[in-house]
Amino acid sequence: RRVHGEVFDISNIYRVSVCVPFFLLSMGIDKNSYANNDQIYVTHADLDWHVDFSRKIISGSVVLTAKAESDNVSQLVVDAKDLNILSIQDVATEVPLEHSLGEYHKAFGSSLTIRLASPVNTGAFVKVKIEYETTDKCTAVQWLEPSQTAGKVHPYLFTQCQAIHCRTLVPIQDSPAHKITYTAAVRVNAPLTALMSALSTGQTEVSSGLNQFTFDQQVPIPSYLLALAIGDLQSRDIGPRTRVWSEASMVDAGAFEFADTEKFLVAGEELLNAYCWGRYDILLLPPSFPYGGMENPCLTFVTPTLLAGDKSLANVVAHEIAHSWMGNLITNRTWEHFWMNEGFTVFVERKIMQRLHGKPMQHLHATIGWKDLKHSVDDFGCDSQFTCLHPNLDGVDPDDAFSSVPYEKGFNLLFFLENLVGGEQVFEPFLKHYVNTFQYKTVIFEDFQQLFYDYFNGKVDASILSSIDWETWLHGKGMPPVEPKFDKTLLDAADSLAEKWLSGQVSGSSADIQGWDSAQLVMFFEHLLQENEKRPFSIERLNAMNDAYHFFDTRNSEVRFRWLTLCIVNGHTDALQPAAAFLMEQGRMKFVRPLYRTMFKSQIGRDLAVSTFKQHRNFYHSIASKMVAKDLEIDS
Repeated sequence: RRVHGEVFDISNIYRVSVCVPFFLLSMGIDKNSYANNDQIYVTHADLDWHVDFSRKIISGSVVLTAKAESDNVSQLVVDAKDLNILSIQDVATEVPLEHSLGEYHKAFGSSLTIRLASPVNTGAFVKVKIEYETTDKCTAVQWLEPSQTAGKVHPYLFTQCQAIHCRTLVPIQDSPAHKITYTAAVRVNAPLTALMSALSTGQTEVSSGLNQFTFDQQVPIPSYLLALAIGDLQSRDIGPRTRVWSEASMVDAGAFEFADTEKFLVAGEELLNAYCWGRYDILLLPPSFPYGGMENPCLTFVTPTLLAGDKSLANVVAHEIAHSWMGNLITNRTWEHFWMNEGFTVFVERKIMQRLHGKPMQHLHATIGWKDLKHSVDDFGCDSQFTCLHPNLDGVDPDDAFSSVPYEKGFNLLFFLENLVGGEQVFEPFLKHYVNTFQYKTVIFEDFQQLFYDYFNGKVDASILSSIDWETWLHGKGMPPVEPKFDKTLLDAADSLAEKWLSGQVSGSSADIQGWDSAQLVMFFEHLLQENEKRPFSIERLNAMNDAYHFFDTRNSEVRFRWLTLCIVNGHTDALQPAAAFLMEQGRMKFVRPLYRTMFKSQIGRDLAVSTFKQHRNFYHSIASKMVAKDLEIDS
């Protein structure tokens, strides 16, 4: 295995023991799972669920099919957290199986060790059936009361299993190291509709008022991509293999906003290879969804904060489509290699945007990403190991390391490599080769690095290849070692207008920003915020800007977030209630965490930040609630 241009022997790496149990995988160490999938790994799951909204419980069973990786394997170890395990039996013999739960860890849950009916040898398959139910501590599921939905009549449910929350939904080897196929049967009361990260295979009425929805996912996926959503849903077709799902009041707006989805898919196929998942549907979720999007196969989850009314935020869908290859088809083997999912995805996303909107727009989004990366580094501190592209997650909940670092530092590594070897005409064929080589598999950095050297040896001068400082890129803290050079055509206009406002050279009119993409407005605000400590805004100038551009009225969440931030850091009390309203109407962590922090650190908004969160914390997803509570120094 080649690392940093040197060859070393990995055969002598051995298992070690630390305070949190972990194990050696075939090519990497997953420090966030108890599974013994170096010995036996789950290949398929058959789910049978009844969803009870009155109790907020999912009950039923899972049949796990597992394949032995070595001889004389006597037990199957899976991850379980906050589940009621009712019974476990061998499927072939229907004999009950001995099982035990290990010591509980607040982040990782417990090991569920199942003693097999008899030892199995390499290549043998076993099936075990686990009957269980979830509990009120299940962090994978968010249950919404009717009052929390747009329709206000029926309840709603959606899951978020990334990174290690699937173990609270189903006992499973909750590691991305191995992938599974799955089927599911989900029973739910009418008139609710169930959707999953799989292809629908039917709907039947099993009894009066109770419907069963069935699903089949034949492309292997990591456990974190198991997804379920249930609500009073409608759909609109927006292409030959694409559809938007949502509540009735938002479905048409979603169909308009995401009308270009098929164009994104075609661009991805031209760059990489054929889309293998069958359908690409979009579920526009209730506003408490904590992310911009979640790349669940066949059914991308997206936030309603993308409904700007002008398709200006549709690049998030381009990002989730890029995940169809980078992350879903080729998956990071452990969470320490998360950048292999997200850095590659951002890289492909921006190439899709380039094909549809040109290189200046691609580079403008890359510039925004560089700014976001600086913010993350500043928030963590430049000496934090979470600013490394490859962080150490020994004993660490992967959620705690979540930031733009794997996205943007990863993108910039690939952007650097592309330019180093000769540009996109040289690098894009390699990107396709990477997908064709590793599709359906899991990867770590060394897999990519070896393929990179194998591909470019003889095509690129050896001195160029040997100049790459992999160590600093992967393990260096802070910003990347090389600052990129992006096209500034669109950025210059934003910077110019910002400077005019900072110097008082403009009174402002709507013509100033006519025809601008929202990304240019984002950079306009980024310039103002970056200069704010040296050149703060007066309340009078903020009011003049709002009179000219009507930022308090905007529907664009990216612009709204930055406008409110600019106002609050400059002490504009008129922004406090709009900021609180923004925090109460959506739960996207990209916005709620930094806006809460801004209010909390300000002289004018600290008390309102704390009271707003305490009053509405149950509105947020459990992941977001946990992180904001830390930010506001509130005991969880």
